Amino acid sequence: MIDDGAPADAAGTQGVAPARSSASLDDEGDVAADYIEELLDICDLDGDIDIEVTDGRAYISVNASGDSNLRILSRPDTVAALQELTRLAVQTKTGEFSRLILDVGGSREQRQRELEKLVDDAVARLDGGSDAAHLEPMSSYERKLVHDIVATRGLTSESEGEGRDRHTVITRA
Repeated sequence: MIDDGAPADAAGTQGVAPARSSASLDDEGDVAADYIEELLDICDLDGDIDIEVTDGRAYISVNASGDSNLRILSRPDTVAALQELTRLAVQTKTGEFSRLILDVGGSREQRQRELEKLVDDAVARLDGGSDAAHLEPMSSYERKLVHDIVATRGLTSESEGEGRDRHTVITRA
């Protein structure tokens, strides 16, 4: 599960972080890239780092050729942990909360495909007569991706639950 990085309030729910300037996000991306590069060097892993600022977030992508040993870091749980460590490093260096998104070896695209499959399965349950389809708990970032997928398919969705149990419910429009 990959969190979007918005700070949690006292109830443990994700909030919305304030908008940041492009220069501030560029700095965040540079700090994150330096941190990831250092980690790759320590672990003797090969990878190219790309930084992109989109939609008020720094996106850090780590990619390598097919014969690279980078794939050991591309498991979803590993990416989530590495993303959190990178955010903490950025926050320590800049004093600002980070909402950066990390992708290692295409893990984001792979998760996007998995989420699309979850939505396909939910639609099949709706087609089979269910009034609503509840998905597994996931981060607010992943729930947003699911909401977008659901909307493109002409259905509606909303998030329910609190904290780690927060999940998406899909219904007919």
